[in-house]
Amino acid sequence: MPMNRYVSDSLELLRQMVRVPSVSFEEAAVRELICGALRDWGVPFELARGNIVARSEGYDPARPTLVLDAHIDTVPANGGYTRDPFDPGNDPDVIYGLGSNDDGGSVAAMIAVFRALRSEPLPFNLLLALCCEEERSGPDGAAWLYSPDGLLATDPSYGLPRWAIVGEPTGLRAATSERGLLVLDGEAKGVSGHAARGEGVNALYIALDDIAALRNHRFAKVSPLMGEVRLSVTQIQAGTAHNVIPDSCRFVVDIRPTEQYGNQEILDELQAICRSTLVPRNMANRSSASRPGSPLVRAAEAIGLECFSSPTTSDWMRMGCDAIKIGPGESSRSHRPDEFIRCSEVAAAAEVYANLIHNIYGNTLE
Repeated sequence: MPMNRYVSDSLELLRQMVRVPSVSFEEAAVRELICGALRDWGVPFELARGNIVARSEGYDPARPTLVLDAHIDTVPANGGYTRDPFDPGNDPDVIYGLGSNDDGGSVAAMIAVFRALRSEPLPFNLLLALCCEEERSGPDGAAWLYSPDGLLATDPSYGLPRWAIVGEPTGLRAATSERGLLVLDGEAKGVSGHAARGEGVNALYIALDDIAALRNHRFAKVSPLMGEVRLSVTQIQAGTAHNVIPDSCRFVVDIRPTEQYGNQEILDELQAICRSTLVPRNMANRSSASRPGSPLVRAAEAIGLECFSSPTTSDWMRMGCDAIKIGPGESSRSHRPDEFIRCSEVAAAAEVYANLIHNIYGNTLE
């Protein structure tokens, strides 16, 4: 069956997916929709804690494995939509709606190419992983699937993948690195007092001094791929009345790490220059980068793809294997009103994925 038939099937599935709300932790309905389609198409799969996992024919855990990874959940629809976020529309060239671009386009394209190649005698296994809870970094999605306690590590019939293609909207550019995310809640402690009498210790002033220190801080190690660690103070809150010296001031620091730093290393360095207490919300959202000499990067370059460094995180940070991130659609459409993806983008992604797979070992797509 030619690729365009598989793509056509996937596009119809994507239209149906848009109609089904699938916010993180509430993916059951869209998961069953996808599973029903795979059953109809004769694609065996396994459900593992809400993740859909399918193996190529002749899967042998003794051989290396390439995983095609995309996520099936969405963020909630925001209030800026001018059209129904669950209506894909009737345009034959465009699919509208929540999750169409992030990450439905990648799901559709990866299903299409997996169906096309799952019976092909490649020198490695193909694994399709459609994960839940990506948008909220949930415990049962990729965080579990690729962990030492997850399905791939504990079931000897699978084995951990050697390579991964992570499907996210990148405009079909190949991300060879992506920044991590570290959010810190800062709190300065002072002593309350009456403003008229100049009493107390102003926690707001302590926080402002710390914010100035954070703003002026530069991390010594600069990534050749991503440049400097990015840091922004994005929220601040203090005070109960105009005449009361605040005894507490809270602020939020948004940090986008590079592969040069671990999150604990960043936290320790910043805490050393602040009087305020800095508490991380999540230490697991690390930066990722393709490994030196990666066959995935060489394959991307061989077929003329533009390589870049992505500012956004993905399931990549959970994997622990060599990877690149690439998919149809544009990151700028994600999490915004009136999300959409073009059918031609999904079709192009399926061809790019197939070419990447064949070029990993120097083969070419006929």
